[in-house]
Amino acid sequence: MVDVAISLVTMNRQSYIYIMTNKTHCVLYTGVTSDLRKRVYQHKEGSVPGFTRKYNVKTLVYFDTFDDIRDAIAREKQIKKGSRQKKIDLINAMNPEWRDLSEELW
Repeated sequence: MVDVAISLVTMNRQSYIYIMTNKTHCVLYTGVTSDLRKRVYQHKEGSVPGFTRKYNVKTLVYFDTFDDIRDAIAREKQIKKGSRQKKIDLINAMNPEWRDLSEELW
């Protein structure tokens, strides 16, 4: 019964995969979250220790929305396994100017 309730909650909440970069676009970070605004804010503020803070990753250049967190996680894994060029192609298809898409979130 508990598993059914958890599944219903996770399936009815939007989830996101995203790619962020630094100023010179030499670093690409792929992540998954259920709250894109909050997560991007955390990256921009450097409030969470780790890779993105170390490499100054603050620009949201790609995101996609999913109705089921399991689909978002599967897509994140697929993107992470891909080459850097595949990530660049994905970004260029949605955002060829590599502008900061976080401005669209607020």
